[in-house]
Amino acid sequence: MRALDTNLLVPLIVRDDAAQVEAAETFVSGGAWISQLVLAETIWVLDAVHGRSMHQLAAAIEMMLNHEHLSIQDSDVVARALKQFRAQPRVRFSDCLVLEIARKAGHLPLGTFDRQLSRLEGTQHL
Repeated sequence: MRALDTNLLVPLIVRDDAAQVEAAETFVSGGAWISQLVLAETIWVLDAVHGRSMHQLAAAIEMMLNHEHLSIQDSDVVARALKQFRAQPRVRFSDCLVLEIARKAGHLPLGTFDRQLSRLEGTQHL
């Protein structure tokens, strides 16, 4: 299966460049894999560069999870991170993903100085 880079995934979501969208859609039509790192970068770009809201970010993640041609690395972890993100919108998605990766690996608590993140079960505020 092919893998996607962030700069290919963002146009699929933002749809602001017709040529890039067409090329990206053609590339993923046979199936494509998204690493957790590319997913986290994509969400950062959508937030920081494109000014997407928390609800729009969550919708984009859900779209990727349910897309017929896309496969996300450890989609179960991403789905749990999305659930945490929706429940605690003041916590960044990347932090939710870090927590859920640690949880799956059996390495809790996740130590943090972040007060918002430390409200999630499985963390320890230092």
